[in-house]
Amino acid sequence: MKPKIVVVGCGVVGALIAYELSAQLDADIQVVDQQMLPAQGSTAAALGVLMGVISHKVKGRTWRLREFSARRYRGLIDELSQQGQAVPFNSQGIVSLCFDQAKLPKWETLRAKRLAQGWPLEIWSVAELAARCPQVALGEVKAAIYSPADGQVDPAALTRSLITVAASRGVKFCWDAAVTRLQVAGRRCVGVQTTHGAFEADWVVLSAGLGSGPLTAFASEPLVLMPVLGQAMEIQLPSVLGEMAFQPVINGDDIQLVPLGEGRYWLGATVEFPEAGVPLAAEAMGLENLQKGAARFCEAIASAKIVRTWSGLRPRPVGQPAPVIKPLGKLENVTLATGHYRNGVLLAPATAQQVCEQLQTAL
Repeated sequence: MKPKIVVVGCGVVGALIAYELSAQLDADIQVVDQQMLPAQGSTAAALGVLMGVISHKVKGRTWRLREFSARRYRGLIDELSQQGQAVPFNSQGIVSLCFDQAKLPKWETLRAKRLAQGWPLEIWSVAELAARCPQVALGEVKAAIYSPADGQVDPAALTRSLITVAASRGVKFCWDAAVTRLQVAGRRCVGVQTTHGAFEADWVVLSAGLGSGPLTAFASEPLVLMPVLGQAMEIQLPSVLGEMAFQPVINGDDIQLVPLGEGRYWLGATVEFPEAGVPLAAEAMGLENLQKGAARFCEAIASAKIVRTWSGLRPRPVGQPAPVIKPLGKLENVTLATGHYRNGVLLAPATAQQVCEQLQTAL
């Protein structure tokens, strides 16, 4: 009899876990999500900017996760395309603007490290930046760092495609089904109770973002997650910024400008922490500051038409690094794969692979 695996949560992380499990294990896989549609929650708020190589993480667990994901994404997008799923993917890299001359030695050190690791990373002078990205206002810019190996993916489209392929492989999905508790007997979880009934389980993977925390309250080591608000907007300009043939993601002061084609762009993402227990809520001031901040390095954005705005809460682990990929306390068959904070889309491939390797050994 095939082992029964229940994946709780179907954002981009849960969807990719189901996709990889269905390819690597002969199992009965059930995915449960409290939303009526896929790619809600943190995934809906993400811009899908894949800052792996351009990150200053150069060693340890964090870099290993980023490097694996950076390599996996190119193959993953090709796989999905071969299965009839065209996922919007910008492979033209990321340009990060440097406004502080004192930070250039740190970037030079990173460039040397990346080259030694086999990854390209370029440091452009202001003149080179002007030639490649004429849309950038150069007034405060001291240099630019270009990472051709990084990119950007549409998180919602990716999630939907992963679900479609996983379903074609026999993965079952149950929507609008909130998980109320894990059914535990001794040191094992034997099932998942939901508002649509119970699902038997030989293994449970919790990848429900902020929804993962409450389900662990009973455990010897409960998971504590802090909600962090992010806001974003889609803008429309009369024409494409810069050169039509070169449309990378541009990052300036942690604000991302993501090209979508035909003069459309995403702008994000803010980071807002709760204060004194007051629930987080999107405010117009945050979006206004976002547009002003982006206009600092691209003046045309100041007069852009705002097509839509949105916000979402990201799960930041408390007392441990993000993401959380490990067993739940002393339970033998529950894996936490959550708490990715701002890097859920980026680290989804590495997370899914770690879960697959654990289950291949255990089942």
